[in-house]
Amino acid sequence: MSSDRKQTQLRLAPEVLAAGKDAAAARGLDFNRYVERLIAEDTTGARAAGMAAAQRLIEHHGDFLADLEADLDTQHAPAPNARGAAA
Repeated sequence: MSSDRKQTQLRLAPEVLAAGKDAAAARGLDFNRYVERLIAEDTTGARAAGMAAAQRLIEHHGDFLADLEADLDTQHAPAPNARGAAA
C-alpha cells in the first residue's frame, strides 16, 4: 500500500512533547494529525484569520463578555464560610 505522505522526525523537549500530546488528545486528534493541522493553519493564514476574528469580537463585544464573565464568576463562587459549614 503506497502513501503520498512523507515521514519526518522531530526532537522536542519532554515537556513540549507532553503538552502537544495533551493538546492533541483534548481535540480528539492523534499527535501526527495535530502537528499537521498546526502547520497547515500556520502556513495557510487560517490561524491569523481566526486570531483577527477573535480580536474583532473582543473589540466589539468586550464589555459584554467581561460583564458576563463577572456574572458567571459570582454565580459559581463558593458560599461564604462554606469550608467550616461541613465540620
